[in-house]
Amino acid sequence: MRTFSYRAMDTDGRLLRGSLDAADLNDLECRLRERGLSFINGEARFNFGLPGSRRIPRRELIHFCFHLEQLLAAGVPPFESLAALRDATAHPRMRTAVITLLADIERGQPLSAAAARQPGVFPPATVALLHAGEQAGRLPETIRDIGAALEHEEELANYARRIAIYPAIVASLMLLAVTVALVHVVPELEKLFHSSGQALPLQTRLLIGLSHAVTQAGWLLPGIAVLAVAGTRWFLASSDTARTRLHHLLLRLPVVGEILTKLALARFAGVLATLYSAGITIIDALRITQDITGNLALRKALRRATERIEQGHAVSAAFEATGLFPSLVERMLGVGEQTGGLDRALGNIATLYRRDVANATGRLQAAIEPLLTVTMGVLLLWIASAVLGPIYDIITHLPV
Repeated sequence: MRTFSYRAMDTDGRLLRGSLDAADLNDLECRLRERGLSFINGEARFNFGLPGSRRIPRRELIHFCFHLEQLLAAGVPPFESLAALRDATAHPRMRTAVITLLADIERGQPLSAAAARQPGVFPPATVALLHAGEQAGRLPETIRDIGAALEHEEELANYARRIAIYPAIVASLMLLAVTVALVHVVPELEKLFHSSGQALPLQTRLLIGLSHAVTQAGWLLPGIAVLAVAGTRWFLASSDTARTRLHHLLLRLPVVGEILTKLALARFAGVLATLYSAGITIIDALRITQDITGNLALRKALRRATERIEQGHAVSAAFEATGLFPSLVERMLGVGEQTGGLDRALGNIATLYRRDVANATGRLQAAIEPLLTVTMGVLLLWIASAVLGPIYDIITHLPV
């Protein structure tokens, strides 16, 4: 779904301008026709917002799948089910997506094809599952599986956010407190120190120098930070090799890298298990899973494994040859191949790693909190000693 600027004419011949979300220009024309407007021209509008700021929240998609599965299971046809959801959906972008689905289904397209026209809302794995469910005549069960997979992804995303939120809040408060001290407190104390005429210790001179840097050139720091971030993002966007190496490095970080690896493996195994159990071949399921895998190092390894499976190698041997997947994954895949329960083995891998992620996240949070407390204490102790030391010398030299 993209935002288009358009010009159209109403039934009274008045020229109207506006913007509307649509899959493409043909979809835009159909949607304007439904509003009684005659399409003249339109063009895609550039989104100046942050990446992902216009995406539909995963929680909205989970609610959509739950209610759609309930309606279909009750025997309500897909078109009427979507019409009911359109009237009941409060989120504007989700409602727009449902309206677009209704328009495509009204033109004779199946639900999977209509969903494929909105890749920003329905990822390739969802489209493939919808198509498999339509072919097997078990669409309600398939939508229930999609909702369950989205819930697992939301759970994993919550673990990732939980790791970052607390350190970000504490670090922001520390930065704010130090900045206030350097801008407002230290300059006043510097006047007092200079009026006393005493030699200042090294730590106090360092603190005063840091205060001068912040007060005189502090306005440059946000600009430098923005330029550094923008330059780094541009470099990574222009180099697939650099992005792959960065993602590989993230997986190798101590403590955090282990959690990121388990997060990626839990998501990969869960989606692959859902696709394979729906009747999609292992080759097609792996190709779809590659496209939705965020880590480029893992995506490259999946691509190599898929090529080896196409050449006739066993699934477990193909994954072992990549050198990226843990031995536990390889062993469980081998057991799944031997017993004919590969989907069950993949599901067990996803469940295991989701549990490991929950435990590792709890341990990391328990370690971060005292570490940040100690860091804050050391920083404040340094500032206090740099300030109170000279003040104590001044007081001791006062005439009695």
